[in-house]
Amino acid sequence: MVAVMQADSGLRWDDVRLFLALHRERSLAGAGARVGLDPSTLSRRLAALEDSLATRLFDRTREGLVATAAADLLLPAAEEMESAHTRFTRDASGFEREAEGLVRLSVPPGLADAFVGPSLARLRRQHPRIRIELDASVRVLDLTRREADLAIRMVRPEGADLVTLKVSTSVWTPMTSQAAAPKPVTRWEDVPWIAWGDDLAAIPPARWLVKHVPNAVPVLRTSHIATQVAAVEAGLGVALLPLSYLAVSAMTPLRYAKNLAASVRELPPNETWLVGHRALRSVPRVAAVWDFLVREFQAVDAPPARAAGSRR
Repeated sequence: MVAVMQADSGLRWDDVRLFLALHRERSLAGAGARVGLDPSTLSRRLAALEDSLATRLFDRTREGLVATAAADLLLPAAEEMESAHTRFTRDASGFEREAEGLVRLSVPPGLADAFVGPSLARLRRQHPRIRIELDASVRVLDLTRREADLAIRMVRPEGADLVTLKVSTSVWTPMTSQAAAPKPVTRWEDVPWIAWGDDLAAIPPARWLVKHVPNAVPVLRTSHIATQVAAVEAGLGVALLPLSYLAVSAMTPLRYAKNLAASVRELPPNETWLVGHRALRSVPRVAAVWDFLVREFQAVDAPPARAAGSRR
């Protein structure tokens, strides 16, 4: 029987379909009606199948067909093939033709608050049949394990199954309130700093602050970037924030004297990456959100006139 199961004679799904019909109907006439073949044609097809497998599948009797031990052995595998074929057909017929359905986004809290959340009304107008599930936690969801469909990341992830695109490039910049508009600073130590919490002490802007203002006593520590922005806008102090936030806030780059230019040149870059799973990239709903986010982030890149490093 092992030899029967291992036989490889170009067996096709249609052969398996005929085998199942014969096993279930136990007559050429009944099986032929099920698969749309006349009994004589089906008889020839059965003989050819048995020849290809080098075994007899059914005994022909006056009462009809009697399955042999070989047929009973092959039945479970044939039924599994039938089930797989049904799933394949069902799934193929369900491929999206239009952008509709749920798209799950993973976005850092600051970007979710300032950029992605406010943009969703525009996405809705463009694609009213798309629904969004937004994870704005600091937890990094794994796209390779399908925990999300698309993600915004500040660091480019690695993975053969991932597609990545840099959608924005800016720089971490000392920001102050537009209303405050202080004179150019000559010493970073004279600035009331808003700093990051201990949980984000290792990120580049936090390290820059430790290096260039080692004795700073922050007026506020928080790792919630929306709170930092609100505190800066209210005039509480100065925070290192991505220059792109100029497009969505009432902040302005802090002016500095020439003697601070060397430390300003060390301000870390800030990159924004759009990430997706390669297998989902061309799915209409995912592709539509991907293209939308690309346009949105490119639109909020800070204009040259408000670039970092302003000196007086």
